[in-house]
Order: sequence, then structure tokens, then C-alpha cells
Amino acid sequence: MIQSEKMASLGELTAGIAHEIQNPLNFVNNFSEVSKELLDEMKVAIEKGDTEEAKEIASDVIQNLEKINHHGKRADSIVKGMLQHSSTSSGQKELTDINALTDEYLRLAYHGLRAKDKNFNATLKTEYSDAIGKASIIPQDMGRVILNLITNAFYTVNEKKKSGDSKYEPIVSVRTIKDQTIS
Repeated sequence: MIQSEKMASLGELTAGIAHEIQNPLNFVNNFSEVSKELLDEMKVAIEKGDTEEAKEIASDVIQNLEKINHHGKRADSIVKGMLQHSSTSSGQKELTDINALTDEYLRLAYHGLRAKDKNFNATLKTEYSDAIGKASIIPQDMGRVILNLITNAFYTVNEKKKSGDSKYEPIVSVRTIKDQTIS
């Protein structure tokens, strides 16, 4: 029974990860298709001698490439996070962006639960402090802690919604702060 619960949990996490990876990949694919079309238009503009139009199109392509790069890095971050989460902890502390780690696991937990229960929905509210920066932590261990906390929060709001209060709107709020009293 414990093994089947572990497998179900792994399935939920995998579904969440797949959904999280699919989003940036969709952006990459869409922006690359649009960029190809823009480059075709730019070739026509150049052949017509319309350098102003060609310059405008080149600017659009540059913006699209920046977006492709951003979303590619996002997919890379998700895969690295997945590999970190699945690997056994090395026990080595690393400088880690707490806000990025928290946001990553928030989205994984949310999409994991949505994959398990299509009727589940919750509003996600985040307030990440810029003052936090990076902290020297064991990312795999902290990631597991964050994932458990957030999964428990989603479970709780989901159970409350199922209890029958039709006016109840599930909201999960995540906030990071830097406690100045801790050095």
C-alpha cells in the first residue's frame, strides 16, 4: 500500500513536471514559427528595397528570439529541478535562489494536483521578497520541504472546497521574507 501511494505521488509529480515543461516549449515553438514567418516577410521587404520595413521586422525577430531564450531557460530550469529532486541529496550546500525554488515547486505541486483531479482549481498568490536573494542550502532537501508544505496547502483547500461550501474559493498564498534577526 505504501509503495502504491509512492507511485501515485510520483505520477502526480511527473504529470506536474510534464505540464510545466510543456508551457515553455509551447512558447518556444510558437515564437520560432512566428519568427520564421517574419523572416520570410523580411526577405520580401528587402527584395522590394523597403529597408524601414525590414528593420522593423528584424526588431520583432530579435524580441521573439529573446522570448525563445527566456522560455528555453525556463524549461532547462524545470528539468534541472526535476533531476535535483529525484537525485539523492549530496548533502552539499549550494547558493540557491529561494524565490525561484519556491515558485518552481509551487507550480509543480499545483499541476500535479490538477493532473490527479481535473476539478481542482485554486488561486495562487505569491509575494516573493527581492531581499532574499540566494541562500546557502541543500536544494534537494529544501525543495522537498517546500513541495510538502505546498502540497499540504493544496490538499487542505481542496478538501474544504469539497466539503460543500459553494461560496468558498480556494486560495494558496506563498510569501517569502528575509528575517533580519537571523544572520
